[in-house]
Amino acid sequence: MRLLSQCLAVLLALALSTEPAAAQSILRDAETEALFHDMAAPLVEAAGLEPDNVDVVLINDPSINAFVAGGQAVYIHSGLIDAADNADEVQGVIAHELGHITGGHVIRYGEGASAATKVSLLSMLLGIGAALAGGGDAAMGVLMAGQRAAMGKFLAFSRVQESSADAAGASFLSKAGISGRGSLSFFGKLRNQEFRYGYSQDDEAGFTRTHPLSGDRIARLREVYERDPAWNTPGDPELQRRFLRVKAKLFGYVATPERTLNAYPEGDTSIPARYARAYAFHKNALIDKALGEADSLLAERPDDPYFLELKGQVLLESGKPREALAPLRRATELTTNQPLIASMFGHALIATEDEANYPEAERVLRAAVARDRLNPFAWYQLGVVYAARGDMPRARLASAEQQVMNGSYAEALRSAQAAEAGLPEGTPDWIRAQDISLQARAELEQMRDRN
Repeated sequence: MRLLSQCLAVLLALALSTEPAAAQSILRDAETEALFHDMAAPLVEAAGLEPDNVDVVLINDPSINAFVAGGQAVYIHSGLIDAADNADEVQGVIAHELGHITGGHVIRYGEGASAATKVSLLSMLLGIGAALAGGGDAAMGVLMAGQRAAMGKFLAFSRVQESSADAAGASFLSKAGISGRGSLSFFGKLRNQEFRYGYSQDDEAGFTRTHPLSGDRIARLREVYERDPAWNTPGDPELQRRFLRVKAKLFGYVATPERTLNAYPEGDTSIPARYARAYAFHKNALIDKALGEADSLLAERPDDPYFLELKGQVLLESGKPREALAPLRRATELTTNQPLIASMFGHALIATEDEANYPEAERVLRAAVARDRLNPFAWYQLGVVYAARGDMPRARLASAEQQVMNGSYAEALRSAQAAEAGLPEGTPDWIRAQDISLQARAELEQMRDRN
């Protein structure tokens, strides 16, 4: 899983930054993003949108929430994945949020999009610091507090817009041939949350409150879904298998090791349980046990790129980068250079501190950022390679790419200007340095205007 390594790399960027970081964090993981894409694709097509133009983004927040914040992106909280029992339930939520996109319901675009598209640094820094010190409960507390601090940024919708999104979501599910049972099941869970915690229908904070679920509203949805030809269509078993893997993987990453081992005890030999425990053991520095779980998964599925990625990550983060190269190289090959996995492979090559590995690392990392520019981890590693070979202008440009993504606009401006001064005029890298300078300067001016 890319989540921990991604955050650690971003923390290195934070060490160079003096600007406050966003409170909520985007969690990036190759397997999770592939699952979200495949879950959303038939719904996006049913909505008349292009699947490759719509992103489903995972937010590290334990609350049960989903929202849209401008553009064609659906943001889903990790707490929603934990609360869902099956892929159909998550597809029901995605369909509803697509209804907001096609209905043009997004308001307060600038505020919402800005808060939702920066990689969170501060809460992750404190959380990982506590975890490394052995305070798993403290880490979760910091993470939860940090994510809760961002709740004020989420969008509230009127009941008219919610009803419109309900109708659109039901239409998209129908066109995609997906039963509305999952949608009703999940909305029922949210309704139970309202009763359990006494949320008011007029309160506007959180999914169950920004999306008030009256009994009448659920009854109307049930009437629509039960008439639909897809009502009795079973869920996709392959999507469900993948969903259970991702859910367990995410739980193992986010939850304390104690909670993970309670939820997935060692007597449970299912793939999701072993997946979750591998992360729990890794977080507790029980490397042999973490590798044991990874090896047991690979014994069953030797060419699973995500199990290979898991083993490589455990080895790399345990100070064994040379041993990590083989599984990470194979995972990169099997996914045809998936950018997040390739970034970890590039990091492992650099971490060997063998300069003979640097040319391969540069090739891998340049390919990664060519396919996914919004990857601060890859930019940081690429900057390390450039600096090691004395190419400081491109090292500065890599830093600028990373800093502008993290919202460190003053640092990004300085790095971009230094890169521009040292790069050959008119080259693509020189033009990119100019672009970053303009973007950073514009953001700084907007910040001054707001103050």
